[in-house]
Amino acid sequence: MKILAFTDLHLSEIALKKIKSKVKKNKPDLLVCAGDITIFEEGLDFILKRLNNLKKKVIIIHGNHEDPKTMKKHCKKYKNMVFIHKSYYHQDNYIFLGYGGGGFSMVDKAFNKTGEKFKKTIKKNKDKKIIFVTHAPPYKTRVDLIVDNHCGNKTFKNFIVKNKVDLYICGHLHENFNKKDKIKNTLVINPGPYGKIVKI
Repeated sequence: MKILAFTDLHLSEIALKKIKSKVKKNKPDLLVCAGDITIFEEGLDFILKRLNNLKKKVIIIHGNHEDPKTMKKHCKKYKNMVFIHKSYYHQDNYIFLGYGGGGFSMVDKAFNKTGEKFKKTIKKNKDKKIIFVTHAPPYKTRVDLIVDNHCGNKTFKNFIVKNKVDLYICGHLHENFNKKDKIKNTLVINPGPYGKIVKI
């Protein structure tokens, strides 16, 4: 599968044009967004409509600039938008797990319940590729390093270490756009607002 992953658009017209260009040039199977498409929900429908018009399925979560209930409600208006916060999307041999929001804490106890649900989903689909999408980056990687200090999420890092995750897509830290790393066998990537093609 060929994925066009992106994050933190923040209403950028330049980013939208670059994503549109990459869809046309690379013909990805689907798009994956790790949140923060707006500036505190300003222009939410505008952005969702533009993404929907790319005529590709867009797997999306909210960032810290969007409220999950608002995002879910607005995504339902568009046939190509699939909101997966605390849930998953299954296509062919691929399972997309989503957990949006956050980015400012190193521990997320609220994730534990969802994490248990995700563990069961992974165990039931051992033959599938697992793609985990969060807004916040995992702890102690190249994607959470700010001025020589790691500020990512330890809860998400622990989940990756203990479970089979093939690809981890995150965002939030603009300083780490386009950076990638590995946690055991998991490829971790912050694709930035201009998007990255990932083959899995």
